[in-house]
Formats: sequence, C-alpha cells, structure tokens
Amino acid sequence: MMDGLLNLWKPPGMTSHDVVSAVRRLTGQRRVGHAGTLDPMAEGVLVVGIGQGTRLLEYLMDGTKEYCARIHLGVTTDTDDSEGTIVSTTDVRHFRRPTIERVLASFVGQQEQLPPTYTALKKAGQPAYRLARSGLTVERTTRHIEIVSIRLVCWQYPHIVCLVTCSKGTYIRALARDVGERLGCGAHLCGLIRLRSGMFSLDDAVPLPLLEHALANGYWHQLIYPLDAAVEDRPAVILGTEDVHRLRQGQDIFLAAQPTAETISRQPWRAYSTQGELIALIVALDRPGYWHADKVFALQVADC
Repeated sequence: MMDGLLNLWKPPGMTSHDVVSAVRRLTGQRRVGHAGTLDPMAEGVLVVGIGQGTRLLEYLMDGTKEYCARIHLGVTTDTDDSEGTIVSTTDVRHFRRPTIERVLASFVGQQEQLPPTYTALKKAGQPAYRLARSGLTVERTTRHIEIVSIRLVCWQYPHIVCLVTCSKGTYIRALARDVGERLGCGAHLCGLIRLRSGMFSLDDAVPLPLLEHALANGYWHQLIYPLDAAVEDRPAVILGTEDVHRLRQGQDIFLAAQPTAETISRQPWRAYSTQGELIALIVALDRPGYWHADKVFALQVADC
C-alpha cells in the first residue's frame, strides 16, 4: 500500500481527472485524488494524494498558488481561453508596456471575481460547462479571492506573459478576461503553467513517465512525500503509548499544552508517536487541556 503525496507535472491536454486515473492505473491504488484542478490546456504542479494522503488534500487547497500566464490581448472567447469560440477582436498594436503594467498592478489585493461561464463548478448538480454547452444560461456568483502579486514579464504583440501569485479559488482565465476588459480591448488566456502550489514547486514536479519508470523499477518511494508534508506548518506534539491508544479508540486525551488563538479556532495539530509516526490530527476542545482527534491515520507498514 502507498500512503502519501505526489507532486506531479501535469502535461497540457490532460484533465486533472485524467492524471488521477493514470495514477490509479500505474499504482493499482483505488484511493487517489488531487488538490486544485488545472484546466486541460494548463500544465504544471498537480498535487496528488494516494491512500491516506487523500484525507489530507483539503489542507493543501488553501495554499497560495503561483502561475506563469500567457494572455492574448484583443481577442475574446466564450470560454475565456484559447479552446473556446472567438467572440470579438480588437487591434492592440498601440499598447505600450507602462499602460499594461499599470492595469496589471490594479488587480493586486482582495477582490470579488466572477468565474468563467465554462467551469467545473456545479449548478443544480451539473458542472457549469455542461449546462453552458447545452445552451442553458448559467447564473454565476462572484468568489472572494486575492491577487498577492502580478508582474509583467514580457509584452510581445499580441501576447503578454505575467507571473501571478494568488489565493485558492482564483481563475486565471477570469483574470485574463478582466485584464482585457480593463484595458478596453478584451483578452483570453492562451497558456498557463502552475509553478507552485503551497510548498510544492515545479522544480520538483515529477512527469508521469518518470513515475511509471519508478514504479516499474522499485524506487517510487523516492518520489512520494509523507503524509505530514500536507500539514508541516501546523504545531506538533509527541504522544506516549497510552494517548496513542486512546486516540485510536476515539477517546479524548489530556495534554499540558494550553489552547491558544490558533487552537481555539480549531486549527488541527499534528500528533506523533514516539517512533515518529503521524498518528492523528487533533483539535483543542472547550475543556482546557483536552484534545480530540479530527483525523486518525492507520498504521503505515514500511515497504520491504
């Protein structure tokens, strides 16, 4: 059995679900999932959880993302990317770099973003893109996001290339659309690479062929991150045998550690055995000093 996280390099042309299916096929594991969907045209970091790693993907969703985006100015499409149908065109030869930089800088900060019409967000139990392709009107609601930084790398007619650091839930397709609207010319996303998702970067991302080779030749364990990589920023405690047993039995435990602002807000702590095994994620209860297991992990047997 494999339990952990993979930092995979998703190639363009595959959906995130395609990558999950490929990992299931290659590893023989049924429990496989991913953190943070990438559109089929996009490539780059896709964090995949295997086995018990799927239970920790929710903590990776909140991480800051970094992208390299290529935006085609002067052309709008119905999907806000190059896979859609062209809706309008405008001449953009007159634009100069300072103008583009000013507009990009205006997007930095917290804001409400309207998702694209074609998304995997579900409406009435159906993905929005499926409803839109059926000719139905899709009502969209804005999402609260944050653009931490955005920097123009290159302006070469008719494309701009920029580096974007943003919060979870940000649609770079929608950002490209909005940049075009603010410039008054329209735009769409024509290329996207996710450079980083939380602690996972493109420098360490593994292509699927390398994963396949590692599995076939027995060195896959060198590519997989341990479970606690998803929560390494959380405080940690080491428990004695009795407390480990109590957690595994679903019982509360008492610790000398006192609740702080972080524990009161129910942010989980990591709990380890004296052998260094991640036993559980625990949260502080209202009773001072008492903790409850939010997630308990099964014993991980080392591979021979």
